[in-house]
Amino acid sequence: MSDVQSSWDNIKENVNSTPTMVFSVIGDSDSFVPRPWAKTVFQTALIEAAKSGGESWILYRGHNNGVSDIVRDAYRNYGYMEFSVDANGKKRTKESAKDKKKKRENIKNVERHVKLIRIAEDQTIYDESLPEYREAVGAEDDFLLKFEKFVSEQEVSFFSQKMDFRMPVPIAIIVCEGDIETIAHISGALEMKLPVIIIKGSGKAADLILDYMENPEKLRKKASLLFGIRFDDNSFETLTKYLETIKKKEDLIGVFDVDNDDPLMLSNIVGEAVVSCWAMEKILTEEIKNLQTFSNENRPKSAFPHSKTNGLAMTGSSVAWKLLKRNSVRPEETMMNQLLEDYKKESRAYVLNPKYASPTSLPLYFYFGYQLLQESKLLMDSGHILLLEALKANRCDYVRVLLDHGVKLKLDDLPELYEQTVSCKDCKFKEDDCLHMQWILKQIEETHAKNLCYKYRSVVRKLKDAKAKEDKKSTKLKKADEEKKDELEEKLEKAEEKVKKYTKKKDKLNDSVSGAAKSLCRKILRYKGTKDKSKDKQTDRQTIKHKNSRRKNDNETVDANTVVVSNESNQEGDISDLLLWAIFANRRELAEICWLRSEDHLLTGLVCSALLQKLAIKANNVKEQILSSELEEHSKLFEQRCIAIMDRMYEENTDHAIDLMDDDVVIWGITSSPLTFAYENFMYDVVAHTCSQKNMNKQWYNNLAPDLVPFLKSAFRKPKKFFTAPLTKYIYNYMMFFSMLVMYSAFVLTSISTEYYVQDIARVFEYYVYFWGAGDFIEELISCFGCLDAKGRSHRGYYSRMKRYLYDFWNVVDLLSYALLITALFVRHMHPSETFTIARRMFSLSLLVMYLRFLEVFLIHRRLGPTLIMIKEMLKDLFGFLFVAVFIVIGVGIYYHANLWPDYQGMWDGDWTKWRIWQIIYYPYFQLYGELFNDFLEGKDLSDCSHNTSVWQFDSSIERCPQEDWTVLGVSAIYMLFSNLLLVNLVIAMFSYTFERVQENSEKLWRFERYTVINDYEWRIPSPINLLFLPYRFFCCPGREGCCLDKCEKRYYPKQVRIENKEKEEAQKFRKNFQRITAFRMSDKL
Repeated sequence: MSDVQSSWDNIKENVNSTPTMVFSVIGDSDSFVPRPWAKTVFQTALIEAAKSGGESWILYRGHNNGVSDIVRDAYRNYGYMEFSVDANGKKRTKESAKDKKKKRENIKNVERHVKLIRIAEDQTIYDESLPEYREAVGAEDDFLLKFEKFVSEQEVSFFSQKMDFRMPVPIAIIVCEGDIETIAHISGALEMKLPVIIIKGSGKAADLILDYMENPEKLRKKASLLFGIRFDDNSFETLTKYLETIKKKEDLIGVFDVDNDDPLMLSNIVGEAVVSCWAMEKILTEEIKNLQTFSNENRPKSAFPHSKTNGLAMTGSSVAWKLLKRNSVRPEETMMNQLLEDYKKESRAYVLNPKYASPTSLPLYFYFGYQLLQESKLLMDSGHILLLEALKANRCDYVRVLLDHGVKLKLDDLPELYEQTVSCKDCKFKEDDCLHMQWILKQIEETHAKNLCYKYRSVVRKLKDAKAKEDKKSTKLKKADEEKKDELEEKLEKAEEKVKKYTKKKDKLNDSVSGAAKSLCRKILRYKGTKDKSKDKQTDRQTIKHKNSRRKNDNETVDANTVVVSNESNQEGDISDLLLWAIFANRRELAEICWLRSEDHLLTGLVCSALLQKLAIKANNVKEQILSSELEEHSKLFEQRCIAIMDRMYEENTDHAIDLMDDDVVIWGITSSPLTFAYENFMYDVVAHTCSQKNMNKQWYNNLAPDLVPFLKSAFRKPKKFFTAPLTKYIYNYMMFFSMLVMYSAFVLTSISTEYYVQDIARVFEYYVYFWGAGDFIEELISCFGCLDAKGRSHRGYYSRMKRYLYDFWNVVDLLSYALLITALFVRHMHPSETFTIARRMFSLSLLVMYLRFLEVFLIHRRLGPTLIMIKEMLKDLFGFLFVAVFIVIGVGIYYHANLWPDYQGMWDGDWTKWRIWQIIYYPYFQLYGELFNDFLEGKDLSDCSHNTSVWQFDSSIERCPQEDWTVLGVSAIYMLFSNLLLVNLVIAMFSYTFERVQENSEKLWRFERYTVINDYEWRIPSPINLLFLPYRFFCCPGREGCCLDKCEKRYYPKQVRIENKEKEEAQKFRKNFQRITAFRMSDKL
C-alpha cells in the first residue's frame, strides 16, 4: 500500500491537480493476428470523454507500440488542437522556452484539464517530447491493478477544494485489444468492483470477452483465432476461469463499439458504468447485508422503509447523498450555492451533442449536483446555478428537467451565459478579425453586441485584477510596520473602491444584457420596440417584493463568512430570454425546449424563424457558408413547427385557429399578429396556410357569406357591413379607376392643346384625373408609411415599411405613374408652348403606365393572378438579360462606328437627340431582332451622304458616307450568331425556368399576393371619395386603441365594452393555452 500511496502523492504533486475522473487504458500486448481497427474513433472518443470529465487523468503503461502508442498519439493530438502545441511539446509563441524544464511544465498548465500519466517500469524509455508525467514503478505485474483500486478508494472535493464535501474518485478501466494478462486484469478489477469499458471491434482479448458473454460454447475456436496462439489445457482452463468471473460481473461492464457508436457516446457509457458500480455494488450490497429479516406482519409497504410516500420520495437514498462525506447533516442554501459556484469557477463550457447525452454522462457534476439539490430541498433556491452550467454545456436533459421543476435562470447569470457561448474568446472585439456570431452581431449594432459579447468579460477581468490587488495590499498591511500602515491603508481603501466600482458595473450588466439582446433582435428584424403591459405589471410586483426584502436584509446582521447575493441579482429571467440566447447561440435542442415553455408559441416560433433567416443571410454575406446553412436549417425547423401547430389547431378547433392568426401579442418588444408578421417577413407557406386564408376570407367579406351572390344580397340585409367590406371597396375603387382611364384617354386624345382646352368638357376630364390622382396618391403614401393603419398591422419603422413597400412590383408601377403625371402637369403649366408636344408625350406616357396599373385588378383572380405573377417574375429575368446585353451592344456598336467612320470628331454636336451615341447603339440593338443592315455595314449605302470632307464638314444636313471595311461584316456575322442563337435562347430558357417555378408554387404565390390586396383594402377608401374623409381619419384615427370612437364607446356604453373586452381576453387566454397544449403534443419533448 505504501508504494501506491507514494505514487499517488507523487503524481498529484507533479501534475498539480486532484482528479475528478480517471481513465485507465490497458491492453498492451504482442499481436500475432494482423487485424486493423478504427483507432482514430477510439482516440477521439477517449479525449472527448476525458475533456467532459473535468480534471481527468489518463493512465497507461507507456510501451513503445500497441495500445500505449495509440493513447500517446491521441494525447499529442489533443495538445495540438487545444493549446497549439508543436511537435516538440512547446507552445507556438515567441516566448516559449526551449529547455527541457519548460517542456515538462506543460503538464502543470491549469488550462490543461486532461493529464496523461505513464505508469511505467524503470527500464521503459521516456519520451521527453510529450507533455506527460511518468511514474516509475517496479516490475510488479499487478501494480496497476492495485493503483486503480487505491484511486477508487481516495476521496476528492468534487465540487470545491475549500469545503469538506468529499466523494470517491470515479475511475473506469478501458480495454483495447489485450492478451490473457489483460483478461486476468479485468477479472481482478471486477472482483474489486471497478467498472470496465470494453472497446468492441479492437480485437483480441476485448472481442473475446464479448463473444464469450454472448456464446460461451465457441470459446476455444474464438480464442485461437483472436490470439493466434496455441492453447494447452492448463492455459485454456485458466482463461475459462477468468472469463467465468467476468461473466458473473457483467453488470459492471460497459461496451463501446468503435465500428458503430459515435465517439461522443463513450462519455455516456463511462458515466453509466461508474454510477452503476457505485449504486449497486458499493451501496445496496452493504445495506442488504445489514438488513434485518422482516416477517410478513411487520414488513414495510415500500421497498425503502424510511420513504415518506410509499416509495416515491426515497429521501437520503440517492447515490450522491450516500457517497457524500459531509460535516453537517444538511447543507444550508448559502453553503449549497457556494458548493456549486466553486465548481463552476473551475469548469469550462463544453458543448455535448444532446443526441448522445444521458443523466450519467460526464461530467458527473450534473448528476451529483441534481441529486444533492433534490435531497437538500434546495432545487428551487439553488438550481439556477446548475441550470446555468447545463445551458453552457448543452445538457438538454438537465435543462428540461430543471425547467419542468420551475427552476429559473437569474438575470445576473445571463451575461456569463452570453460571454461563454456567443462571444468568441479568441478574437478581439474591436478588430475585424472574427467571422463568428460575435462579429455578425457587431455589424448589426456594435453597442448592443458589445454588451452581449465583450463587456462582461472585460468587467470580470478588471474585477478579478482589483480583488487580487486588494488581497495583496491587505497582506502587506498585516505585515507592515506602524510607520507605513497609514499609507498602506489609503492604498487599500482605493483598491476596495475599485472592487466596489467594478462590482456595481457587473450588477448593472444584468438588465442591460437582456435589453441588448432584445434590441438586437428588433434591429435585425427592423421593428420598433413596444412594451408588454402584462409583463410590466409582473416586473413591478417583483421589484416591490425585492425592495421589501432588501429593507428587511438591511436591518439584519450578516456574518462575514456568509455568501450573500444581492436582491437585484436574484431577479429571475424570463424563459424568453433563454430562448433568445439559444437563437443567438444556435442551440437547436435548447431553443426547442425554451420555445415549448414560452407563451404565444405561434408568433414566437415565427419570430425565431425570421431572426434565424436574417442571421443566416448575414453569415452568408461574410462567407460563413457552414454557419449560414445551419442557421437556415434551424429557421426552417421553426417554420415547420409553426405550420404543424396550425394544422393541428385547425383540425381540433377551426374557429379559434382562424382567430389566432389575428391576435396581437408582444414578443421581445415586437408587437404583431402571426399573419401580419408572416406576411412582412415573406413566409409564403404560413400566409398560404388554410388558417391564414380563412382569416383573409373573414376580412375580405367582412364576416359576410364568402360567395359572390349571397354577398351581394347582404347589401340589403346588412348594408353597413357590405359597404365597409374590403371586397366592396375593391370593386368600387376599380370602377372609379376605369372611369378615370376613360376620361384621361379622352383628355389626352383631344384636349391637350390650347385650342380645345377652352371647352368645358375637357376641363372636367382633366380636373377629374387630377382629383383622382391626388386621392389615390394619398392612399399610397398611407400604405407606404402606415400612418393611418389599424393597430397591429405593423410596428416597423418608416424606413423598413418604405423598403417593404417598394419591394412590391405593383407599388413601383403606381409611383411611376404618379411621377409621370406630376411631371406632365408641371410641364403643361410651367413650360407652355403652342403645340404642347412635351406635355402631350408626358401625359401619354403617364396614361400608358396607368393602363399597366389597371392589370392589378386581375391579381385577385385565381387563374389570371398567377399569370400576372409570372409576367412580373419574367420581367426580372429580362432586366437581368438587358444588363448583360447592353455592354455587348455598346461594344459591337463602337466597333462598327470606329471602322465605318474613322476619326469621327462630332460625337456630341448638336441637340441631345442628334448625339452620335444613338447611332452607335441603333444598329447592333436592332440586329438582336434579326435585322441585317448588310448594305450599311458593307459601306454601300451612299444615299444622303458624301465622301467629300469639305461638304459634310461644313454642312450639318449632309452625313458622312461610311467607309468600306470587310472586318465589320465579319464581326457582324459573329455578333448575330452569338446574339440570336445564344443570348436570345438563353432568355427563353430563363423564361421557361421561371414559368415552371411559378407554376409549381402558383397557388402559394397567389395567396400571398391576395393577402397584399386584402390587407390594403381593409383600411383603404377609394379615390376621390377618400378626400372627404381625410380630416376625420387624421384627427380621429379610427381603428386604433384610444381613438375618439373608442373613447365614445367607453363613455356611453361602458358595460358593453367591459363585457366585450372580457370575452376577448378570455378567448385570447384560451388560444394561448391552446397553442401551448398543441405545441407539446406536436413535439416529442413531453
